[in-house]
Amino acid sequence: MQARWQRAALVMVTALWPLGAQAQSSGVSPMAPADKDAQFMPIPAAEADLAGLVWKKRPIVVFADTPDDPAFGEQMRALENRWPELDARDVVVITDTTPDPMSDVRRKLRPSGFSMVIMTKDGSVSLRKPLPWSGREVLRSIDKMPLRRDEIRNGAAM
Repeated sequence: MQARWQRAALVMVTALWPLGAQAQSSGVSPMAPADKDAQFMPIPAAEADLAGLVWKKRPIVVFADTPDDPAFGEQMRALENRWPELDARDVVVITDTTPDPMSDVRRKLRPSGFSMVIMTKDGSVSLRKPLPWSGREVLRSIDKMPLRRDEIRNGAAM
């Protein structure tokens, strides 16, 4: 019986191997969503409704005191470079570079200067970072979230 399972596994790996190699050689991540045309379109905090995103999206909120903050630009580039993978994880990026007047998002999360806040689908804060993070680090922190692990186990998009 065990030999039959081993043969079945070998057949599956052999059949699927070219797909992974093709994705790697084309520069497309095998974890990217089917919609390769998904555009990176951050939402301004003034237009964001965190309560409306609960159980639907994982907000990543990027704060700065000005859009010219180098840390803000670096973080936005890192998120844009990994957008297909973030989109597959139901991420929505919210930006706030205007401390005055204070948006509802800024009032709720109370950042100081540059800050990136990763929230869970239940609306709670998972992580706060005072410095930019690479897209890879952001993806890894999302994949460690309990709800995300459940999604992966149940066959949700990776």
